[in-house]
Formats: sequence, C-alpha cells, structure tokens
Amino acid sequence: MPAATATATAVAAEPSVCAPLPVLGRDVAVPLVTGGEVTYAALDQAASAPALQRVWDDVAAYAPYYGSVHRGAGYLSQLSTDLFENARRTVAEFLDCRDGDEVVFTRSTTDSLNLLAAALPDGCEVFVFETEHHAALLPWRRAGRVTFLDAPDSPAQAVAALERALADRDPYGPALVCVTGASNVTGELWPVRELAAAAHAHGARIVLDAAQLAPHRAVSVRELDVDWVAFSGHKLYAPFGSGVLAGRADWLREAEPYLAGGGASRTVVRRADGGVDVRWHETAARHEAGSPNVIGAYAVASACKALTEAGFEALAAREDALVCAVREGLADVPEVRFLSLFGDDAPRVGVLSFVVDGWNSSHFAAALSAEYGIGVRDGLFCAHPLVRRLLGGDTGGAGECGAPEPGALNAIRVSFGAGTPEEHVARFVRAVRELVRDGARWTYRTVDGRCVPDASGRA
Repeated sequence: MPAATATATAVAAEPSVCAPLPVLGRDVAVPLVTGGEVTYAALDQAASAPALQRVWDDVAAYAPYYGSVHRGAGYLSQLSTDLFENARRTVAEFLDCRDGDEVVFTRSTTDSLNLLAAALPDGCEVFVFETEHHAALLPWRRAGRVTFLDAPDSPAQAVAALERALADRDPYGPALVCVTGASNVTGELWPVRELAAAAHAHGARIVLDAAQLAPHRAVSVRELDVDWVAFSGHKLYAPFGSGVLAGRADWLREAEPYLAGGGASRTVVRRADGGVDVRWHETAARHEAGSPNVIGAYAVASACKALTEAGFEALAAREDALVCAVREGLADVPEVRFLSLFGDDAPRVGVLSFVVDGWNSSHFAAALSAEYGIGVRDGLFCAHPLVRRLLGGDTGGAGECGAPEPGALNAIRVSFGAGTPEEHVARFVRAVRELVRDGARWTYRTVDGRCVPDASGRA
C-alpha cells in the first residue's frame, strides 16, 4: 500500500481522477442554529454510508417487476428469482469466493455472525479479540467456550497472541477465530492473512468481520484464506436491511436452520404418530427461511458492481488523501488527540476517532452538527472494551454537555467514504479548529442522555 503522504500528493495533483461517487443526500440542506442552511456533511459513514445513486436507480428500475422468489410460476416471480440468484453470484465474484463456498443473504453483519454462531459444532472453541465491535464480540457467548484476547499494540503482537492462545487449546476439537478487517473505532487495518495462517496452522477456522473493510478495500476470500466473511449492505452504500455471510458450506449445511420455516425446508411430512418430519435444504436456502429481501440482495449486488468498476485502488488512494487532510489539518491543535492501537502511521480506512481536551465529546459533536451542519458520531461506538482501553480507563456515564466530567469519557468519530466531497472534510477541519479556539456559539443541554442545542438560544 502506498504511503499516505505520497497518495495525498498524487490525488491533489489529479483530483478529477478520484472524484467522489454520486450518493443520495449529497445536496440535502440542513438548518443551523445560528441561522441559515448549509449542505449536510455526512461524516458518520462508519455507522451507515449513504446509498450510491446508481444503487438507488437500479432498485427503482427493478421495483415495478417485484415478485416472490423461488415459488411463483408467473413471469415476475421467475424474473425476481433470476435476479436474486444472480445477485448471489455477483457477491461471490466480489468476494472472490472459492468453488463450493456458499453466499447466504442476511439482514446485517450482526445477523450473519449470529447465524454462524448458531451453526458452530458442539464443543467449538471461539477466540476473539476484545477490540471487536459488539456484533463480533458477543454472539459467541452462548455457543460454547470463548477466549477473549487482550488488545494488541501492533499487528505482529496480534498474530503472536493468537498463536499462543491456539497452542493451548484441544488440537482435536473444532475452533473458530473471529477478527475484524478494519477497526470501526480507529480505522486501522488488521493482519487478516497472517491471522488466518495462524488459525489454520493450529487447526482452527476464521471468520472475517468485513463490515468496515469491504466498503473501502477489495476483499478476497481466496487470497486472505479466511473461512467466512460477513458484511452489511448499509455500510457498502446500499439501503438498510441486507447483509451477507459467505464462505465454507459444511458447518452451515450440518447445522439446524437459523430460522425454521418456508424456503428452508425441502419436504415436510406428517407422521402417523402425529409428529412432523422435515428435510431441510442443503444450500444457502437452508438459512434463508421466509420470503427473502430480494431488493436488499439486488442492492448489495449493485453496490458490489459499482465499487468494482470504480476501482478500489483509486477509491483507497482518494480516501488516504482525506485521512491525511484531517490529520495534517489538526496536527497543530494540541487539544485534539487521535486514538490508535497500532500507531498514527498504521494503514487505515477512512475512520478516525479522537478526543478534545476540555470538551465533553457529546457537546463537541452536537456543536459540529448544530453550528456547522456536520454529522459525526460520539460515544463508545459499540466497541466498549476497545474505547475504554484507548481512553485509558472507565468511561463512566455520559455527563452533562458543556464541560467534561471525571469518569465521563467518550470519543468522537469522523468517517467518510467513496461519496465524501473534499469540501466536507475541509469544513470539518475548519470547524474543529474554530470550536477549539473560540468555543461554541450556542448553549447546549442534555436531554435523554444526548447533548442538544438549547431551544431558548444563547445564554
């Protein structure tokens, strides 16, 4: 991967080569408490990215032809079935899946990892770093023995810690490692290929949480040598409500269906004793009971095509330039401290978290929104153990906005993607500098745990 500074120079020299991709909401205007309106700067894309315009157009073009899949004999049902299964093949190509891998459509990354947790064989040991998003940290607790590994200080330390943990396990029993591809807190890239090699060397399998990785970098199941990969449509510039679990078929085929019902069953026969015998599908349909989210699957496939055609190398180069613009623009603001596990120079996607000395993070985020029209995230980002470690202790309660309180620490996260204009990042840098230098221009209060502008106006 090219150095971030070199990439930034290249993008600055040829901005037209890496123009932002058209997304929904790019022209939405929002009101400011100080008066007037401004185009909304959506810089919370690690939570949900705006849908690509192309994806929305594809969905709109298909909508009149909507029909139930896998069941109907009518033309629209047959068309929808073809579209649904073609979407599955498109996702498999996007992920560079191996022959025999299954692509299961789910609701989200959370749903995908819970599905896999329900499919683990008896006695399976699970190894997961405490740095994971809760979607990857929590599903395994009911599946058997779970080992939570401490946060590493470097990629090499992560690999070494996993190897030590796996060396102590029963070598004959099933085991699974769960790891993120890119942190949803720091944006840092994890050594997935090396962790996969360590897992396989000790007879374990590995699942990649690619929720933050897939929208920003090419993900190859084959090259990374992971057993499964999970991601969400709403982070991949597709509408809400769709996700993917892709990878090895054997554990999925041997497990009871994630949901029991129509679509998952091949035949159902009433027995003479009053019971019911069921033969379940042995393909992805086994875990897709009910009427599937055809539009969601199609939207994910459309996003996969759009990102592939745009080229991840160009998208990543432009994103590196945006990361550099934030870090360099705030480098001389000592009150701003960025959070990192592996160091400031570690490769990362477009996700940065930070704290501002003298500010409660909820207050700072509220001021960015109300006074500058900038949407960021504040809090612990569904990764409480990691953020607590990075902040150096117990985060405590939320505290009142307007002044930091001991034990009430949280952080601010700015994140961007393929559709982020340079102007939005420049506005963010300018806003942070002005707030640190001059303070907020409005008064704020806490309502239901959130910091909001005081409706009565300035004090």
